[in-house]
Amino acid sequence: YVPQGREIFTQLSVEENLRVGLLARGDGLREIPEFIFEIFPVLKQMLRRRGGDLSGGQQQQLAIGRALSIDPKLLILDEPTEGIQPNIVHEIGDIIIRLNQERGMTILLVEQKLPFARRVAQHFYILDKGRNVAADKMENLGEEVIDQFLKV
Repeated sequence: YVPQGREIFTQLSVEENLRVGLLARGDGLREIPEFIFEIFPVLKQMLRRRGGDLSGGQQQQLAIGRALSIDPKLLILDEPTEGIQPNIVHEIGDIIIRLNQERGMTILLVEQKLPFARRVAQHFYILDKGRNVAADKMENLGEEVIDQFLKV
């Protein structure tokens, strides 16, 4: 789970933040999986830097990397694009697609930015006051549903 606002440990190094995720693994693995550095090469370059010294986009990559360190079947991302510069938003979108296609990972994305959600998601579910009011394949998300539930 990657919460809105990232919630990394600002006083810990990048490496220590990633190792915190390993504590939740059931298989006893204590080494950071290499695929995390393949997805986020910037993290490997910054292992000794404090989490609080990273940019917002780097912190988001760290938060996602930490969540991936437990090798989840389901990755929940709550507003992963919030406060992130556009080029990093695009990169995070590419990574979400890659995790789903290459690793077979299911991703539950909570996102307010419709263009981003359209780009990365295959299906949509719209909740209103805790109830599911619309669901379908993303390609079927039409203006009627957008006007009814998503416009302010």
